[in-house]
Amino acid sequence: MKSAKDDRLVGRAVARREDPRLLTGHGRFVDDVELPGMLHAQFVRSTVAHAVLTEVDLTQVRQVPGVVAAFTAKDLDLGDITAQLGRPLTEFVPTAMPVLARDRVRYVGEPIAIVVAVDPYAAEDGLEAAKVTYETLTPVTCEDQALAPGAPLVHEEATHNTLVDVSLFATEGIDEIFDNAPCVVRVEARTGRQNALPLETRGAVAHWDGREEQLVLHTCTQVPHQVRTVASRCLRLDERAVRVIVPDMGGGFGLKCVVGREEIATAAAALRLRRPVKWIEDRKDALSASFLAREQHYTARAAFDVDGRILGLDADVVCDMGAYSCYPFTAGIEPLMASAEMPGVYKVPAYRVRGRAITTNKAPTAPYRGVSRPQYVMVVERLMESAARELGLDPVEIRRRNIITEFPYTGVNKITYDPGSYLESLNLCEQALKEAGWYGRQAAARAEGRHIGIGYSCFSERTGYGSTAFAARKMEVVPGFDLAEVRMDTSGAVTVTSGTISHGQSHETTMAQIVADALHVDIAKVKLHQGDTDRITYGWGTFASRSITVGGSAVRLAAAKLGDKLRAIAAAEWGIPPEETELDRGGVRRRDDPDAVLTHEHLAETAYLKSHLLPKDIDPGLTATAAFDVFNDGTFSNATHGVVVELHEGTGQVEILAYVCVEDCGVAINPQVVEGQCRGGIAQGIAGALFEQVTYDGQGEPSATSFMDYKVPTAHEIPDVTIHHLETPCAFTETGAKGAGEGGTIGAPAAVLNAVNDALRATGVELDNTPITPETVHRALTSPALEQTP
Repeated sequence: MKSAKDDRLVGRAVARREDPRLLTGHGRFVDDVELPGMLHAQFVRSTVAHAVLTEVDLTQVRQVPGVVAAFTAKDLDLGDITAQLGRPLTEFVPTAMPVLARDRVRYVGEPIAIVVAVDPYAAEDGLEAAKVTYETLTPVTCEDQALAPGAPLVHEEATHNTLVDVSLFATEGIDEIFDNAPCVVRVEARTGRQNALPLETRGAVAHWDGREEQLVLHTCTQVPHQVRTVASRCLRLDERAVRVIVPDMGGGFGLKCVVGREEIATAAAALRLRRPVKWIEDRKDALSASFLAREQHYTARAAFDVDGRILGLDADVVCDMGAYSCYPFTAGIEPLMASAEMPGVYKVPAYRVRGRAITTNKAPTAPYRGVSRPQYVMVVERLMESAARELGLDPVEIRRRNIITEFPYTGVNKITYDPGSYLESLNLCEQALKEAGWYGRQAAARAEGRHIGIGYSCFSERTGYGSTAFAARKMEVVPGFDLAEVRMDTSGAVTVTSGTISHGQSHETTMAQIVADALHVDIAKVKLHQGDTDRITYGWGTFASRSITVGGSAVRLAAAKLGDKLRAIAAAEWGIPPEETELDRGGVRRRDDPDAVLTHEHLAETAYLKSHLLPKDIDPGLTATAAFDVFNDGTFSNATHGVVVELHEGTGQVEILAYVCVEDCGVAINPQVVEGQCRGGIAQGIAGALFEQVTYDGQGEPSATSFMDYKVPTAHEIPDVTIHHLETPCAFTETGAKGAGEGGTIGAPAAVLNAVNDALRATGVELDNTPITPETVHRALTSPALEQTP
């Protein structure tokens, strides 16, 4: 007889259930939502980076043919969006972000007014008729300007243009450690400002449902319940009177896990006009005025003993967060992440860090896949490489001597790491590159005068952040738990409702695998619903690789509860204790008689249509709910990335010849999905390492407002990726899974940068900033090290 284990779907590459719909054009995205009498909205946006608004005249706008209405902040009278940390003003300064700018504008692209028209073209015509008068102020466009004495203030309440300034850790005696260390290495690194670039730009469709007395907002967000909360507060409505629905979504990557101003303004316009209103962000606004990410500056040093073992780590982190704090994470999201987790996979005995978030006259930032980890991992990995060079050690060997090998391990950062395969992944990655012959090819190429380099990065990805972890940041809004409902109908079909939201992670497949295994039901009979705030009480959505770790655990618990009820109904019919039954073969069978099976359909008919047969202690129906939270430091996926690059002297091009990823995300619910997450994340990591950057001129005007200026990699620049899976099951989640959503992006920049530096070894040039441009590489290959600009 085939065992139950043989039939398990978890761990198998089940075909993605979303694909037939999405690949045949039957997906339904926000822009596909069409309602009778629908109007279209666009936003009058600031054309200057810093100014007092002296007048916003929409008189001519309202006379444009097709324009139905135009509203300023004064017209709509909305509450502000304000993200809070429970920290003293010396550590955190809250800044209110108005839905529409009122008295001042703080970046190019800031929304000032909303124009509503019968079609998108009339709305665009209306924008051109708006007259905005400014009293311009000196913009703050970079870190040096922001922190300079007497600098103009982006927010009057934020002295020194600093929103966050925290020193979470400072080991006693760390200065003496560095004074006495045989080897001290330093790295100063800057990373470019990026755009998350989801394929689907932001958008919203709002309408008033008079029958339900409810404002319905369709929007592409990763956090529908948070949007509901903010919308109800800004619009001064009960939360019951706001329903947020997320249809299919074409990517998010963190950009959509914060609450945007435009979706609230669109809802306000629909509420005022009592007509449906649609806003779809164009690519120009998406590139220049949407939430951005990544612009960070690290000054770090590490002390080592003569054997290459790290003695201490000391870092100063400055994150340029743009004009406002994002909701709910605040401007603290990046410096707090970097400060808390920088020691990573290494045994660091002494640690000191200062983390700051500064405000500038640039578009605000939001979390983007990895959230500071690509940056601090790059810095720590550069320190490892520098120490290896100074001490004459192999760069892989110095990592071996410092990597965490005994678990659970509590670090100097007071975080406890659960079991992982840190050393195993490093060894396997090196082995894979050696067996593929890359070390021999590198030596041969160097003899020919070619520039081939091999680089590594080792890292962990903290996932399964529960409420305890977020509360440690002193967030006033504390994410963490998630809720799930699993319901079986009279036909034995199962509906799963989760507080997570998919934007490309295959939830319809992986959640169904979990439930199908838990209930021993055909996966074809399992349907997932998510992204509707009326279907589930509250959910924290999808970010920080939490969907399977937290949301999937809640789903598994709810399915188990439903399974217990099915067994109880079957046991009552047989007149035996529930302990003498088990779920199997599409129903419940007796342990003492494998041929005695009551099908799900039979049990469901009893639960709903013949409830008089149920014992008094069993309620009619087949519905179970569950909540899940992580009340510890979370769990840690880990990986090692190995990269081989060749630098082309004539063009400065960086060609990636080979890419190996050895990852461990615990139990892989669906290995094919995990590999897709790895490859997609690696592509975004390579983009940050070599291509993408938003820059600003001295007046705060963004340089990249189209793909002519914002360089993104194509399929030609992204290599084939060899992926090896290790599996260290997690003890803290119901499925044994750890998160896998961000690891590819975290590891890629460091590995690529180290490979480039290895290829430059003969030149004496060291690069520490990203993106690495062809101009930089060409200069490094053709000029002596002494001629390099810092």
